Amino acid sequence: MTKAIEGIIPVMITPFTEDGAIDYAGLEKLISWYLALDVDALFAVCQSSEMQYLSLKERGELGRFVVQQVGGRVPVISSGHISDDIDEQVTELTVAAETGADAVVLVTNHLDPAKQGMAAFRRTTDTLLDRLPQDMPLGLYECPAPFRRLLSDDELKYCIDSGRFVVLKDVSCDLPTVERRVALANGSPMAIVNANAAIARDAMRAGSLGFTGVFTNFHPDLYKWMRLSGDLHEDLAKRLNTFLVLAALSEAFGYPVLAKLYHQRLGTLGSIKSRVIEFDVREKFWALDAILDQIVAGTEAFRAEIAHLGAGAAAAA
Repeated sequence: MTKAIEGIIPVMITPFTEDGAIDYAGLEKLISWYLALDVDALFAVCQSSEMQYLSLKERGELGRFVVQQVGGRVPVISSGHISDDIDEQVTELTVAAETGADAVVLVTNHLDPAKQGMAAFRRTTDTLLDRLPQDMPLGLYECPAPFRRLLSDDELKYCIDSGRFVVLKDVSCDLPTVERRVALANGSPMAIVNANAAIARDAMRAGSLGFTGVFTNFHPDLYKWMRLSGDLHEDLAKRLNTFLVLAALSEAFGYPVLAKLYHQRLGTLGSIKSRVIEFDVREKFWALDAILDQIVAGTEAFRAEIAHLGAGAAAAA
C-alpha cells in the first residue's frame, strides 16, 4: 500500500564538510533532529538539498542514505530531477527510484523546459510515465530553479487522472490557487501540500494537507501544532502564525546557509559549507546572527507556551 505523503514535510538541507564532501555524520544527526520533532515525512534531494550542485552519484547516495537512516519511520520522497534532456531525466529519476524512496518527485520546469505549454508538458510526462517503474508513486514539485513553472488546472488534472501521482509541492504562493487545486484533487490519492509560509495556516485550513516550506528546517513542530491544534487555541495560533510568517522572511538572507548556521548552533552540524552559496553570509547580511537570535528566542518561547498548554490539559484530566 502506498504511504500517504502529507503533513509537515521538511525540505532537507545537505550538510557538507569543510572540503566540500557530503557530511554523512552530520546528515545522520540532522535526520534524528527532524524525527525527534515528529515530522510526518522527509523530502530528500530537493532544491534545499542543493540538488543542482550534486552529481548523479551523490544524488543517489544521498537519497539512499536518508531512506536507510529513516528506516520506514516516516515516508521519504526524493527528487534529484535537474535535467532537460529526456534520456537524462529517465536516468536520474530511475536512480531516485532505486534509493527505496516512497515517491519520486518530478520537477515541473523540466517537464516543459522550453515553456511551450501543455502539449509539451504532456509529451514529457507521458514519456516518463511510460519509462519509469509502473509501481513507483510519483510527486510533482514547482521548483523555482531554474524558473518557476506553475501547473495549469488542466495539467494538474491530467496528472491526477493518471493515478500515478500522490503529492504536489505547491509553490503557487497563492491561496485561491491552493483552494482550487485542493478541489481538483478531492477524492484522489494526490495530496496538495503548500510550501509558502505566508499562507501556510490559511492553506491548511482550506485543505492543503500540510506544509513543506524551507522553515521546516527551523521549527517543523510549530507548524505541526498549528495544523493539528491551532483551531483549538485561536489567540495562540494567530500569534504563532505571525511569528512564523515573519521568521520565514529571513530565507532571503543566505538560505540554505542560514539553516546551516542555525543547526551549527544546535550542534547538529559542524560546518556551514554550501555549494550554492560561496560568499560570506555574515559579511553580506549584516546582523544576521542577531536575526537568528530572535528566531531562536521566538521558537523556544512558543514551544514553552505550547508545552504549558499540554501540561495544563494533563493536570485538568
